[in-house]
Amino acid sequence: QVQLVESGGGLVQAGGSLRLSCAASGRSFTTYAMGWFRRAPGKEREAVARISWSGGGTVYADSVKGRFTISRDNAKNSVYLQMNSLKTEDTAVYYCAATRGGVLTPSYDYWGQGTQVTVSS
Repeated sequence: QVQLVESGGGLVQAGGSLRLSCAASGRSFTTYAMGWFRRAPGKEREAVARISWSGGGTVYADSVKGRFTISRDNAKNSVYLQMNSLKTEDTAVYYCAATRGGVLTPSYDYWGQGTQVTVSS
């Protein structure tokens, strides 16, 4: 069992930056691949960035490549999403999730409660 708590969301102007954090509790954090997902109003949930258990493998949505960076610190049971050059279309609730599957698995087992990111023009 893994509990996930996101933080770091907020209101930012277009072009600005935010760093999301996800703190995990429970055992065996290093056995989980982690991901950041988002859901904007009226849209499907989107996988934004994912990272392997070791941190050696990452996958990004085309919409955020070159602007967002996912990282993890296994010693701190944490995963991060650095978001730069934010656009209004990045506005969404962002969720942290964990899976025992590989980084590309479509099914994630545990989810956080989400944190709101709002980008103003």
